[in-house]
Amino acid sequence: MTRQREADRPGAWSSGRDGSAEVSLTTGALARRLGVAPTTLRTWERRYGIGPSHRDRGRHRRWSPGDVARMEYMCHLTSQGVTPAEAARLAMADPGRTADGPAAVPQPRTPGGFRDLPLGQVWPESRGLARAAVRLDASAVQAQLRSAVETYGVVVAWEQIIAPTLHAIGRKWAASGESYVEVEHLLSWHVSTTLRSTVTPGADGRPPVLLACMPAEQHSLPIEALWAALAERGLPTRMFGAAVPPEALESAARRTGPCAVVLWSHSRQTADPTVVRTLLALGWGVRGARTHPLALLAGPGWAATPPGPGTRRLTGLASGLATIESSFRTLTALGG
Repeated sequence: MTRQREADRPGAWSSGRDGSAEVSLTTGALARRLGVAPTTLRTWERRYGIGPSHRDRGRHRRWSPGDVARMEYMCHLTSQGVTPAEAARLAMADPGRTADGPAAVPQPRTPGGFRDLPLGQVWPESRGLARAAVRLDASAVQAQLRSAVETYGVVVAWEQIIAPTLHAIGRKWAASGESYVEVEHLLSWHVSTTLRSTVTPGADGRPPVLLACMPAEQHSLPIEALWAALAERGLPTRMFGAAVPPEALESAARRTGPCAVVLWSHSRQTADPTVVRTLLALGWGVRGARTHPLALLAGPGWAATPPGPGTRRLTGLASGLATIESSFRTLTALGG
């Protein structure tokens, strides 16, 4: 399932029953927006008395815009190191306060807070994921990621929710020294775990796509996202991960006869054209009709390397996926 009903989508608002301008969120939608588990919202209501202003018939919670602003402020306070009890007291004492307004809060006990991240214009789910990551709330991060992938699919989840959050945390890390390193590591680990646990790789007898980082490349999350997107579509793949030795990659290509080989490079220092030339020199099949792999160059490290014969540049997850799917269609048409 990769879609939700409009009324249940994270961040979607629903009109009041009287047709007025008053709108509200469900508990599930609010939890995704804030980056917390629904049970956390219920616990806060039970322990600290901070909850929705009204319930629909059948005791369903509906959170008004004022409720949402108050809960956003509470989450902002907890991300700054304020205890939940004190954060709830402050949020209820100043109902007009919002998470984006000036806040007189106790001195932070963490390197920074959610408001410090340069997120820009992003989906509410991305803000919720960032809030959970800054709090180092592993269970909420995992729940947010799984919900994103299961609701929208790998490509949309990566491009609209996961990648913007990772980029914002990375920029903050680069600008503030060692601050946010723990946030980036926790989020990266859970992204990798989610991509591998929510998708089952396909295997249908067709030549697979090999995915590997260059020999000196340790950044593997983007190519893991591509692997998950291919697997989600049932296309055969072989993932080798970070820092693959050139001899191992050559051996894997000879043994599997791949449709294509994706080579990920995050920086120019790891983009080695000799590895590409070695792969392109490989061939298999009967003499006179030998097959050669297509080398797909992915990542910013290849920006200064113009594609040559037998190679293509992948510039994004969605477009890269389309290129690989086209290669499979061509292979099928040729009887491969």
